[in-house]
Amino acid sequence: MWLGIHNPVHTIFFYELPLTKSHFTLNIVPNLKHSLSITLQHFFPFVGKLTIFPTSSTIPEIRYAEGDSVTVTFAECNLDFNDLIGNHIRDCDKFYHLIPILRPTTKGLGCIMIPVFSVQVTLFPNSGISIGLTYHHCLGDASTMHCFLKAWSSIAVSGSDKSFIANGTLPIYDRLIKYPKLDENGVKYANVHTFNEEYQLTRLSGPSDKVRATFILTRAMINGLKKLVSTQLPTLAYVSSFTVACAYIWRCVAKVYDEKATAFSFVIDCRSRLDPPVPAAYFGNCLMPCMSFPTTTILKQEKEGFLTAAKLIGENLYKTLTDTDGIAKDIVPVQNSFPDGLPMKWTGVAGTTTLQFYDLDFGFGKPRKIEVISIDYNDSISIYACGEHKEDLEIGVCLTVNEMDVFVRNFNSGLQSYIRIHICILLRENIASIPEPSFLPINFRPIMLPLPSSFSDFHLAMMFGGSDGAGWRRCRRCLLLHVGNPRFRKFVCGCHVDYVASASTYL
Repeated sequence: MWLGIHNPVHTIFFYELPLTKSHFTLNIVPNLKHSLSITLQHFFPFVGKLTIFPTSSTIPEIRYAEGDSVTVTFAECNLDFNDLIGNHIRDCDKFYHLIPILRPTTKGLGCIMIPVFSVQVTLFPNSGISIGLTYHHCLGDASTMHCFLKAWSSIAVSGSDKSFIANGTLPIYDRLIKYPKLDENGVKYANVHTFNEEYQLTRLSGPSDKVRATFILTRAMINGLKKLVSTQLPTLAYVSSFTVACAYIWRCVAKVYDEKATAFSFVIDCRSRLDPPVPAAYFGNCLMPCMSFPTTTILKQEKEGFLTAAKLIGENLYKTLTDTDGIAKDIVPVQNSFPDGLPMKWTGVAGTTTLQFYDLDFGFGKPRKIEVISIDYNDSISIYACGEHKEDLEIGVCLTVNEMDVFVRNFNSGLQSYIRIHICILLRENIASIPEPSFLPINFRPIMLPLPSSFSDFHLAMMFGGSDGAGWRRCRRCLLLHVGNPRFRKFVCGCHVDYVASASTYL
């Protein structure tokens, strides 16, 4: 499946620490090199080469030979570290110097050999470091990469592999094939007969007309979207944080590509879903795609577009997850899945919400930011569980400047309306019964609304407005929301005004 994909995976982990060049050279560099060397003894395919036999029926494989090694680059960068780790809009080509390149393809006896992994560690003096990874997807999926990085970071902290071995997390290389047709079709559709010594994976380089930004969906926002879907689509069998997040992003992307229908796809980790299940430490790729296709342009509509996207994703995901063997019985070229005659953009998902990449600590703290640079190749997005609040989701998006403006506008405006609807559902109030801030009369009688503490003042500001005159206050003592005349000095609940704050404090 992954042989025919010529775009390598690029991921950068940013670590914030006040680090001098001498400390980096004398301490960080030797420790990372030593711990990586030990780790690769357990994960030897990372050192090997993808070996393809263009003129033979031999199945491609990753071969390790004595003397093989991984390219590790240490560099220094004078770019603004705080700018790179922000969520705001940044130029994509700023990041390209931080990702390593793979060695060139070489020719062997009746085969070609493609390096599959490289590392670059970059110092930002007195600010931090970045660890950039580049790898061929044939090497493994996110689960395999997470196991590798957990081992490397553990060994970097402890100085040896004793605790890693004791934890029983050694990779499993068993290749007992239950569905041999998958391998046969994977080789067939990759057209390996066209590979030669000139073959090279694609490479990102500047200048680029694209920008990237990170968008946060908080747990409160996600719960609001889930509640909206559950209320409007009560028969939908599968409603999860992942599905509503993907549905919301899909609708925003559809608004960007206004003239084209937009398909959406992601992969499912099959390890625990096969019968019998595959061990969690299985090394390699154990994924199957899940795709959704709109038959109309309804995704471009506000509420209806989001609900349609949630329905399509939820139904396809539920169908896939409840078929333990059908999930992996066959594979066809991705392009065969597109409806005939329908011009279509295709948005994919990189990353995972279940693996805690933000917990990877090499001895100098957890990552401050993770960027999936390989989404720059196509129209993919990245999704990770946030580092600070693990129940929040972090969405990485790469678009042209004009497209990003449209995406930001739709992302923000959609959340305002959905959160308002969700609050009213929670309060069992009709949305029309809550006055709009701009129409609150000065003598409007204050009302009390019992609001869950999970809703922050930021969410209330989006619903009722962000200034002192918006007509709402939230009591810090009893957590009741008061909507009405902002000039009152005492709350209906009896608490004094000193215990409150307005949205302007937070925006």
